[in-house]
Amino acid sequence: MNSTFNSKHTLLLVDDERLVLATLSQGLSKAGYAVSTAESVDEAEAWLARGERPDLVILDVSMPGRSGLELAERLHALDHVPFLLLTAFSDQEIVDKAAAYGALGYLVKPVDTMQLIPAIEAALARAAELQGLRMTGQQLQNALNSEREISIAVGITMVQYRLDRKAAFDLLRKTARSQSRRLAELAIEVIKASEALNLG
Repeated sequence: MNSTFNSKHTLLLVDDERLVLATLSQGLSKAGYAVSTAESVDEAEAWLARGERPDLVILDVSMPGRSGLELAERLHALDHVPFLLLTAFSDQEIVDKAAAYGALGYLVKPVDTMQLIPAIEAALARAAELQGLRMTGQQLQNALNSEREISIAVGITMVQYRLDRKAAFDLLRKTARSQSRRLAELAIEVIKASEALNLG
């Protein structure tokens, strides 16, 4: 089968039914995905423990031993690894838990490769959006932290040199430029120096 899908996308299939694993793995590999498989939550966790991070996990809910929902919770909380859930029957409680753990889709088995591919593509697109939002959120948080640190350093400089706010800010900016450093970096140093003096 000629693939129009991005062969760089890596998938981890987790299902205790070997026939399902083999069939889906073969179909998805032919469709251009790089597919790894695990027959249990423990096997999937061992795979993740090696530092592997797939673009998407396709996870069966009902497995002997540990439930797929346990792995779903870990994927969401620790690694922000996106996942789709497969289940043999539609159950509102499972749907609610899956949604709470951040599932990007929920499919009732039996499911074939052709049904799975659109769900995978939609989940990958949504995962990329969420990752973008997370990065934007982190950048905003970093910017806010820098603003706060600069503001504190300006206050320290005002007290230390008996300057008004603008003069203190200008002095810090001039010092940062003369040392070819970022203002936020210098601000952290000013705060640390002030704390050290206060502790002494």
